[in-house]
Amino acid sequence: MDLILASTSPYRRALLQRLQLPFRCLAPAADETPLPGEAPDALAARLARSKARSIASTHPSSLVIGSDQVASLDGILLGKPGNHDNARAQLLASAGNAVQFFTGLTLCCGDAGFEATVVEPFTVQFRRLDGAAIDNYLAREQPFDCAGSFKCEGLGIALFERMAGDDPTSLEGLPLIALTSLLERAGYPVLA
Repeated sequence: MDLILASTSPYRRALLQRLQLPFRCLAPAADETPLPGEAPDALAARLARSKARSIASTHPSSLVIGSDQVASLDGILLGKPGNHDNARAQLLASAGNAVQFFTGLTLCCGDAGFEATVVEPFTVQFRRLDGAAIDNYLAREQPFDCAGSFKCEGLGIALFERMAGDDPTSLEGLPLIALTSLLERAGYPVLA
């Protein structure tokens, strides 16, 4: 069966490559604007479904993976910062606080009538950080395309006191433990 990752993210592509399955990537069409009053976990689930369905609608015989991540600090969404100043502001706000991440994952196949969605929560407790430490980190790693303004798989790990969650890959943007289970449910076992 044809496996498609509904994403152009190099991070999600690299994560999926860890499972050593043949797949291709296609760009999904999805409006990522939060709905009024939408909870972060509901937003992550809706966006994952929307991305997967947008590709599945034109590739009904394929097994399509959609994923999206939402970060929340005291109910305020932390998006991709885009530049140094926004990333600095996010990290200053996160310093000494817990940030919750919700990674939505949808696996669907139109012809098989299969669709399943899960949301993996993950909490990161940030160290107390001053502006100089944050500027040094941002200059070295430049995580301007990452929700929360860090790369946990890189130097960003030094920003944390602790992390809590069932699947560390969910923090990177694609929960591989949950995906492995969904693929098995869909009849596409990773270790077959």
